[in-house]
Amino acid sequence: MSFLQPCLLFMLTRGEAHGYSLLDDLDEFGFDRYQFDPSLVYRALRNMEESGWVSSRWDDQSQGPQRRVYQILPEGKSHLVIWIDDLHRMREEIDRLLKTYEQETDKKTLN
Repeated sequence: MSFLQPCLLFMLTRGEAHGYSLLDDLDEFGFDRYQFDPSLVYRALRNMEESGWVSSRWDDQSQGPQRRVYQILPEGKSHLVIWIDDLHRMREEIDRLLKTYEQETDKKTLN
């Protein structure tokens, strides 16, 4: 599972957005804007549009060159819920591993 797609879908639940503004807001989820390839965002948006999770239209109101505006579709909202459930399960599994590791490490340190 790519972490990028659920982040983009979540941001689109807040309202429609241009790809560039989505790219700027990814730092909220730990992505480093200056070390992140912007083409990955546009590729993810294009793939999600092909999957029927988002739609896009040209923004006639933008100054300068036209930009695409993206919005989430009901199918995208459904997939986001599934991704969030998967992330919760994954976090629980990671927490169990970390807890077990730390317990074993503490035992070895004490001996």
